[in-house]
Amino acid sequence: MAGKKDNSTFDQKAALRRVMLRQMSEPPVILETHGGLGRLWAACYAGVRDGVVFEKDEGKAAYLARQRPTWAVYEDDCVAALGNGAGAHLTVNVLDLDPWGEPWPAIGAFFESERPRARRLWVVVNDGLRQKARTGSAWSVRSLEGMVERFGNYAINERYLDVCRELLTQKAAQAGYNLDRFAGYYCGHAKAMTHYLASFSR
Repeated sequence: MAGKKDNSTFDQKAALRRVMLRQMSEPPVILETHGGLGRLWAACYAGVRDGVVFEKDEGKAAYLARQRPTWAVYEDDCVAALGNGAGAHLTVNVLDLDPWGEPWPAIGAFFESERPRARRLWVVVNDGLRQKARTGSAWSVRSLEGMVERFGNYAINERYLDVCRELLTQKAAQAGYNLDRFAGYYCGHAKAMTHYLASFSR
C-alpha cells in the first residue's frame, strides 16, 4: 500500500465536514487548499456562496471554476499562493485541507500570511502523514522535527493525534488564535490516515 492513494475514507471526510457545518453559528466562508475534482464541495459545500479553492492541475482548476462560479479559483500551488496572500479578499472562517500527504506547509502558510482573520475559525483536515510515522520515518519530515525531539521517532505513530493538536495549536497562535475544541480519529488502510476537526477563537 506504500505510495498508493487511499480513496476509502471519502464518506468519513464528508461526514466530518457536515458535523462542522451544523456546529457553525455564522455563514461559512471556505478556503479549500486542494480542490481536486470537487467531490467534497459537491457533498458538503454546494450551498456555500463564498469561498476560495486551489488546484495545481490546469484541467481540474478549469472544472472547479465551472463547478463553483461564485468562488475564487486559483490554479497554483496552495502553499506558495497562500504565502503570497491569495484569498485575502475574504475573511475565511473554514480552512479545509485534503492533501494526499502532509497538511503542515499549507497550514503554516495560511496562519503566517497577511490576511483578515475571522473571530471564530474552523480547521478540518485529512492528513496522510501518519504513514511516515508508522514506518519509522517521522525523523525525515521537516514539519515533525520538533515533535520527534519531544515524543521520539517511534512514539509519534501512537501519539499522532496529540502531535496534530499540538502543531495546530502552535501554528494558529501565530495569528492570535486560541484552541477551543479538537477531535480526530485514525482511518483508512492500516489506520494510516488521520482526520481531525478544530475550532479556534481570537
